[in-house]
Parts: sequence; C-alpha cells; structure tokens
Amino acid sequence: MKPPRILTTVVGSYPVPDWLARAPSEQALVDATRVVIATQERAGIDLVCDGELYRFDPDHPETNGMIEYFVRPMSGVRRDIGFSEWLAYSRGAGMRFRARPPGVVEGPIGAGTLNLVVACARARALASRPFKFTVTGPHMLAKTVHDRHYRDPEKLAHAIAEVLAAQVRQLDADVVQLDEANLPGHPNEWRWAAAAINKVLGAVPKKAKAAVHLCFGNYGGQAVQKGAWAKLLGYLNALRVDHVVMETAHRPPEELAVFRELRRDIGFGLGVVDIKRTEIESADEIARAIERAERMLGRGRVKYVHPDCGFWMLKRNIADGKIRALAAGRDLYEGRKPT
Repeated sequence: MKPPRILTTVVGSYPVPDWLARAPSEQALVDATRVVIATQERAGIDLVCDGELYRFDPDHPETNGMIEYFVRPMSGVRRDIGFSEWLAYSRGAGMRFRARPPGVVEGPIGAGTLNLVVACARARALASRPFKFTVTGPHMLAKTVHDRHYRDPEKLAHAIAEVLAAQVRQLDADVVQLDEANLPGHPNEWRWAAAAINKVLGAVPKKAKAAVHLCFGNYGGQAVQKGAWAKLLGYLNALRVDHVVMETAHRPPEELAVFRELRRDIGFGLGVVDIKRTEIESADEIARAIERAERMLGRGRVKYVHPDCGFWMLKRNIADGKIRALAAGRDLYEGRKPT
C-alpha cells in the first residue's frame, strides 16, 4: 500500500493515567509513556507524541504543567511568590485565567536544571514510528511569569528563546513542535513573538522538521483567548518552519479561507478533532472535514490532520476514541484500508 498523502499526528498531551497520578515514579512514567505511544501506534497515527506526562503538575492543572515544567528549573527564576508580587500579577492583562505566576524572574535567565534532552530520549526509545517532541514557545513562557528583571516581555522572550534553542539543538526527534497558546489573543505582539520563536526553530537539528502549534487555549476544556487567524497571518508567514499545526475544528468553517495566503512552502496542519467537546467524531465526519479543507485550499495543501490541541483534559476512553477516529477518517478520505 502506498504511504498516506496526508499524515496523522496528535498535538501533544494525553490524560494522565490515574495509576500514574496515585503512585508516580520513574518506572511508572516510562510505563505510562509506553502505553500512550502504543495507543497511537495501534490506532494508525503516523507521527506520535509522548503525551507530555512527565511535565504534568497537579498543583497547576489549568496549564497541565506546560509552563511550570519549563520556567521553574531555569536560573534567574524564583518559585516563591510574595504577596505584593501576586497582587501585581493579578492586575496584569497577560494571563488572567491564572491565579498566580509560575515564578518570578529576578535575574538573567539561564538553563538552570532544565533538561529536555532526557525527556525526549526517554520517549524516543519507546516509539517505533516517527516521533514528535513538544516545547512551549518563548512568547507564552514570557507572558506567564512575573518579570522583575527584564521588565520587557520582548527582551524576556528572547532570553528564554536562547535557553530553549540550546536545548532543542540536542534533541533526537523527527519533528520538534513549539506551542504558542497565548499569542492568538495578543496578535499585535506577533513581530517580536516571531523573532523570538525563530531563534528556537533555527536550532532544530537539520535531520528533523520544525513545527509550530497555535490555538486559542485549552484550559479545563475552554478557550481563553479571543481573536481570529487572519490577524496572525503575518506571524505564520514569518516562521522558519516546515509546517504549522492549527486549531480549526472548533473555529468557524469559513475561517479556513485565511490559510489560502499561507506561504506555499509551509505545510498546513488541519485540526479535525474538537477537543473541547466530549463527543467522539466519526470517521465520516473527519473525512468530510478534510474534503472541505482541500476543496477550499486546494488538493495537496493539507499535509497533516490532528486534534485542535492536546487531550489532557479529557477522559482516556474519549481521547482514545478520538485518536482512532482521526486515523480512520484520514484512511476513509484517502480510500485506504485500516491499518
């Protein structure tokens, strides 16, 4: 059978198994990651991910650890939050859905004890299919912390980007994906956000592909950003990237037309699974979504199909059903026999 024309992938996170949360250990984490990857491979997902289980923070489930895991180990960041700092943060406009910052930047940002290479290698060893590793982008990290040193989100984002780039340069993955879930709500910041993320994308090893995921938030199953993709077209076209991974299933169908103006050398990733609803899509629904997109954007424009965002806030049986539907829908659209 010919390889698929459109590849299936997931965005990143997966529901933390109850048994891992109850009795966490290094071996339990490896076992859980093995389960997540095997679930995707059995379903027929072409590009698998580790589920991001290693970074889950039960004290901050609203962000699934996608912030704390990255910034707290960095040097120059203090974890303890004083009352005046909490008060100043709570009055800011950047992250109103959070009660407190993940840390206070009080000195120059450095790598500290952050080690993405170990997390990537652990999961890569468990995958038999092409593997994707995900990293939270510098714009979102800079906008989340309470900055008392740089006092400028652009300068802070560039400092964070340099730390991330040094780590990304050492990753062994087929795709390295950077995630930005705050920028869609602040499109006026796209120029400096693009400059910062391009520092990291430029560090992706040549044997790997660079990707960027954008969404309007996925906190407790709710979008926390308002906006439109048209306002970020300049950002998308400025990226030094192989492909983008976009939230489109939960968006107005007519908004897809915006992506006609996406640079032709950037592959388009189409969100066809709505993670903000618990109903499991049928294979027919997935196939029709791909058909609509190709009819609007042109055959061959869609390179990947995937969920809108990560699965972490869903129950495992729902996430697994959506993963199976994703692969089955692509196969139905392309007239392929199920794997």
